[in-house]
Amino acid sequence: MAVNTVSAALSGSFSIGGTTPVVRLGYGTMQLTGEGVWGDPKDPDEAVRVLQRAVERGVTFFDTADSYGPVVAEQLLKKALHPYNDDVVIATKAGLTRSGPGDWRPVGRPEYLRQQAELSLRNLGLEQIPLFQLHRIDPKVPLADQVGELALLQQEGKIKHIGLSEVSVAELQAAAEFATIASVQNLYNLANRSAEDVLDYAERNSIAFIPWFPLATGQLAAQGGPLDTLAKEHGKSPSQLALAWLLRRSPVMLPIPGTSSVSHLDDNVDAAEITLTDEEFAALEKAVSG
Repeated sequence: MAVNTVSAALSGSFSIGGTTPVVRLGYGTMQLTGEGVWGDPKDPDEAVRVLQRAVERGVTFFDTADSYGPVVAEQLLKKALHPYNDDVVIATKAGLTRSGPGDWRPVGRPEYLRQQAELSLRNLGLEQIPLFQLHRIDPKVPLADQVGELALLQQEGKIKHIGLSEVSVAELQAAAEFATIASVQNLYNLANRSAEDVLDYAERNSIAFIPWFPLATGQLAAQGGPLDTLAKEHGKSPSQLALAWLLRRSPVMLPIPGTSSVSHLDDNVDAAEITLTDEEFAALEKAVSG
């Protein structure tokens, strides 16, 4: 089958907050930066091509953050895709500061979150951020102050929907006292399902669940492993099956595999056409639970 014929739209759609539809198989921009998520990419032109190719392949949901680079990923999105198609939805985040490669420190002071929202509007070239996520809850700042500031930005029309990242069910419930939470972004993949309870809560409440690090397949992708065996039967790659498993797992799941290569992007998008049988889904699940 020709690689160009599969549209990400085959993965289905989900409406964030009930008002913002996106194609479920999205794209995450973290890998478009330098080593340690710091500085410019090794090949800036390829980074632009990857983003433009994603749109060509039917991707409408792009996840980024002010701290990726910092600012590098947001500015690449603007360079590659602005003016944006009407169906493109960009989600960004604030709440983690950077002092060097691989270093991440939470800052949730309201004035800082507001400043970063204003900078993201500028760096992305947007009048309103479709989804603005608190990158981490800052334990030094009351949750009411952090989420409350996002609610104020929402009331002012600067952001449309509010999301959280790396939170527990209890934290989701607590945040809901101060704002409507439209999305949650936690570590989740076939090999690491520690956020299962958060996913179940999100599904019950029609909250988008955005799994970061969705392709951490580890030993599952090793030669002779369960993903490798099933991938050969399908004529697909282990990564494609890992994405297909996520898409099958829940209708609120919005996987955002990232890559700095057009060829890898094409490989990921082809996962949209894979439909796992009940037996295949269960076999993959069993392989990592045993």
